[in-house]
This record gives sequence, structure tokens and C-alpha cells, in this order.
Amino acid sequence: MMQGMDQGDRTAARVKGCFLGGAVGDALGAPVEFMALTDIRRRFGPAGIQDYVEAYGRVGAITDDTQMTLFTAEGLVRAYVRQALKGICAPEAVVQHAYLRWLLTQGVKPQAEIATSGVTTWPDGWLVRERQLWARRAPGNTCLAALGETITLRERAKNDSKGCGTVMRVAPVGLVCRPYGDGGRSPAYELGAAVSALTHGHQAAITAGGAFALLISFLMEGLALDRALRAMASVVRPMPGSGILTRAIDMALRLVVKGREASAEEVESLGGGWVAEEALAIALYCALRAESFEHGVRLAVNHSGDSDSTGSLTGQLLGAAWGAEVVPERWLADLELRDLIERIADDLVAVRNETLDPDAAWSRYPGW
Repeated sequence: MMQGMDQGDRTAARVKGCFLGGAVGDALGAPVEFMALTDIRRRFGPAGIQDYVEAYGRVGAITDDTQMTLFTAEGLVRAYVRQALKGICAPEAVVQHAYLRWLLTQGVKPQAEIATSGVTTWPDGWLVRERQLWARRAPGNTCLAALGETITLRERAKNDSKGCGTVMRVAPVGLVCRPYGDGGRSPAYELGAAVSALTHGHQAAITAGGAFALLISFLMEGLALDRALRAMASVVRPMPGSGILTRAIDMALRLVVKGREASAEEVESLGGGWVAEEALAIALYCALRAESFEHGVRLAVNHSGDSDSTGSLTGQLLGAAWGAEVVPERWLADLELRDLIERIADDLVAVRNETLDPDAAWSRYPGW
């Protein structure tokens, strides 16, 4: 779908497609997140919701899923700047610090000694100053509680939650980290899992976060979704907690292979998407069955479950696989914070390509 583009153009198209596709899926699913399928069909007709409707007082509203994805990306850019200028960095700690700024936007004051670290003006950086991001859009209780209890950076969550708050925010890790590194390690998987562990303590959730970041990383390398999934599975199967995730993914793949007409009933047979492995399984089923971007994300949001998260994950997959040009302009035109989303996507492209000037970026992305 991206023939004729050079490698730099393809990279930018995939990164922007992942961000915009995820935000569009999020906005499409937001109005029906807490509705049963029967109620969705009663309100919108037998096909369910097909287009944006008002949520949170506007059409095209994003939720905490896109908010946290943006703060993940901001943390990764700041980690790049810090590494370049200071020569030392723990990326998951810098991302966690970004999450503490997001926590502040949700009306929860982080631990003061972590939040300021001697800096006189906090919160800093450009993203947190965007006042529209201070809207509270049904944030996950696990993320709020875990971040609110954080005492030291890089501290893992003390809960046993495997909610989908891990996978719905980690795509930026896969956009900048490579799938394979030295010594057989996977930078994308390792950082995705580490970032997930900041808020969710269940090993299955941590593994799912690493797996989704790795899947996005393989898509960025140009693999088709089915090949990327196989490559991801070969890395993830030996990992702790992979059994729960593998079973959920295998259920989704069996439905795909059966070849029946894609339906909400098949989506619901995979669960509600409230937990990490179910959300990832639903997104994979919808993306693999997608006849178009619209078809895929509509399939992903019309079920009795976490519609905005499964819509966002599916949009991220399709956008990363196919590029930004497949995301309908009519949905982008009404998408909340579209310009901001594209702006941070451009900065992440520069990080991936190592063309971001760290000295010039410091005022926007201070890497302390």
C-alpha cells in the first residue's frame, strides 16, 4: 500500500499511521466503551456504531488510551535527548516520569520528591502544557493507583493486575526500538515489558505489553501482519507468563482460519478486552480480518467490552502495517488534538532516524 515511497517516507507513514490510526480507533470506540452489544445495536442499528458520535462533550474525542500513548512517546523522546547529552539513561524511568506528568493531568499529585527532583518548574516540557490533555477520560484505576503509589523511579507495580492498560499505551516503544539486538535480546520486547511493569504486576500483562511493542516493531521493519505475528510469537513463547497470552492469540487465529464472516459475536467469543491478553487477541483478530481500515476498527469497537482500547489497538496495528494514508480523512478532520498527535509522531520519526538535534530539543524535551 506504500509502493513508490522511499524508506524514509515509509517509516514516517508507518509511525504517523500508528499514532493517528490508534487515536481514530479510540475515538470511534469511546462512546460505546461501557455499552453492551445489544444496547449498541439498539441505538445504532444492526451494524452497530459506524461513525463518530459525541463522547465527553465532543465528536472525535480521545480517551486515556491516546493520552497515555502520547506520554509514552514523550518519555521516549526525552530518553533519547538524555542519552545523547548526558551519556546515561534508563528509558523506562524517563517514561515513568512522563506517566507521572500524565497523572498530574488527571488530578492526582505524584510523589513530590520524584516529580521535581530539584527542578524549580514542574511539570516541564511542552506536552503537559497542552490543556486539552488535562481532561479526565475514564482513566484506568490500576494505572492511577500504581502511579500514585510510586516512591522511586523504575519501581515495578505491586498489584497483580493484568488489565489492558499495559498494551494500549506501549506502541511508541515498538516505533523506535528494533525487534532484535545484541546477544539474541529484543530491545522492543524488553522495554515494552519494562514499561508495562510500571503499572501492572501480573506477568501475563507484562508479557502482553512486551509482545505488542515487539509486534509493532516488526511492522515497522516492513513485515506483513501475519509474518510479524509469527516472528513475535517465536520471541515471546519462551517468556514468563506467555502461556496465558499464547492461548488467547491462538483462539483468535483459529477464528481467522475458519474464515467465517467476521462478526461481533466472534469478537465477543475472545472476551471483553478488559484484560491484556483479551485486548491483544481481539485487536489481532480484527486487524487480520480487516478488509479496510474502516472495516477493521468498526469490527473492533462493536462488542460488549473495552471498545476504545480494542479500537485503538486495532487502529495502531493497521496504521503501522499500512501507513497513514489508509486512515480516512473524514475521521481525521474531527479527531481531537490531531495536530498535536502528528507533531509528536514527527518527533518520534526523528528519534527513530537519529536525526533529532538533542540540543535544540532540550527545551521541549528536557532529559533530566
